[in-house]
Amino acid sequence: MSTYHFIGIKGTGMSALAQILHDSGEKVQGSDIEKSFFTEESLNKKGIPIMTFDKENITNGLTIIAGNAFNDQHEEVIRAKELGLPFYWYHEFLGEYLSNYTSIAVTGAHGKTSTTGLLAHTLSENVPTSYLIGDGTGLGHPESEYFAFEACEYRRHFLSYEPDYAIMTNIDFDHPDYFKSLDDVVQAFQEMAMKVKRGIIACGDDEKLQEIQANVPVVYYGFSDGNDFQAQNVTQSEEGTTFEVFVRGTFYDTFQIPTYGDHSVLNALSVIALCDYESFSKDEIKKIYQFEGVKRRFTETEWKNGQVIIDDYAHHPIEIEATIDSARKKYPSKDVIAVFQPHTYTRTKQFLQEFADSLAKADYVYLCDIFGSAREQDGSLTIQDLQDKIDGAMLLPEEETAVLQKHEESVILFMGAGDIQKYQEAFKKLA
Repeated sequence: MSTYHFIGIKGTGMSALAQILHDSGEKVQGSDIEKSFFTEESLNKKGIPIMTFDKENITNGLTIIAGNAFNDQHEEVIRAKELGLPFYWYHEFLGEYLSNYTSIAVTGAHGKTSTTGLLAHTLSENVPTSYLIGDGTGLGHPESEYFAFEACEYRRHFLSYEPDYAIMTNIDFDHPDYFKSLDDVVQAFQEMAMKVKRGIIACGDDEKLQEIQANVPVVYYGFSDGNDFQAQNVTQSEEGTTFEVFVRGTFYDTFQIPTYGDHSVLNALSVIALCDYESFSKDEIKKIYQFEGVKRRFTETEWKNGQVIIDDYAHHPIEIEATIDSARKKYPSKDVIAVFQPHTYTRTKQFLQEFADSLAKADYVYLCDIFGSAREQDGSLTIQDLQDKIDGAMLLPEEETAVLQKHEESVILFMGAGDIQKYQEAFKKLA
């Protein structure tokens, strides 16, 4: 029996896929850099060995799965090719693996991880389901009927997949280090749509998604009139958000979710539409309420002096706005403090004004140094360029987080896709 070796096993998608194969009875191991990453906890719990990168890790009898963050020059990739081992890039392997199940790809510029988590939870409550979520969570089940997975548009990787269904949450210009323009992104989603085999669930409030052409039925969801699945009469309480669903103008049922913000309602609506399309009953779909959330998406900790600390992956202006909106709706009487670390120079440069506009919706703004990606270097841009565009914004060095203690009875949002957690940990250690 071959052992699967993951090059870059701590990556979120890679970690999730390793867990799925492990749960399905396969032998799994992997390698990565020594630096600790939040996905390790799940891998360690399942007893999956993690080694430090070294060409000596690669031996005969292994099947290699390499993370998309690497290239042909990586020492382990070179050794694997020299030995002639079975070799897949992450997206290639996943594309083949899907054929064993009724597969549902969740894609879009924003909301992929939360929606995949919500879908995986709702399906799992009713039937055996395998899932791969972009927060590093993966679960395999030998008798799975469904496979729910996050499909990323970056470098058009999602074109390796031919899923039965696709949920498309939105189309937006992100990853400016790869995509040339919004039209380039739209074209990629259009190509993805043509690969879907049974049906597409798309957000009809998104103008670009309204233009999608497909060979399968497209069911639209959203707040606006004309959507097949429409949310109306949205109300918030301490328990979460309640809304009514109308299907093609006719009342369908009332649903409750434990999260807040319009984006949360849209995510839930896409899952409701997909499950209805697959003939789940209303009572089965209502198990959506028990969803506990995914890692680093509005993860809350009650803190001292009436403070609530929230950890969130938001790294694009639209996501920042959604996170601030959720905080305001859940805690209407508290100040909202934004602590933000930009992720990649190209994204920061491309959206400098949009970042400023979205962050300005918080009551106070603190900025951490830009987290530069290994993919790029740009010395012409600094965090001061963003600070200059936001009235009253302060720079926050890691060793000076004590300044946040003065914001009593507030919600402190730590937002970013880099290593923003180190600022959060520094703040917590002051207690």
